[in-house]
Amino acid sequence: MNSEEVIRFTKENNVQMLDLKFIDLPGIWQHFSMSMSEMNDELFEEGVGFDGSSIRGFQSIDESDM
Repeated sequence: MNSEEVIRFTKENNVQMLDLKFIDLPGIWQHFSMSMSEMNDELFEEGVGFDGSSIRGFQSIDESDM
């Protein structure tokens, strides 16, 4: 599926939230959710940024604010 097909599928099936999953540096599953209103073609091309301060292996909260 391309991005247009995925977006159309989510609208046709009344999808409300997108749950993105990944594995952190120590190898533990992590995830975060976002509203479908944030989903667009750019998400597929550019990726998704997020605050990694609460994820092990990323910068701690006090280092990320600098």
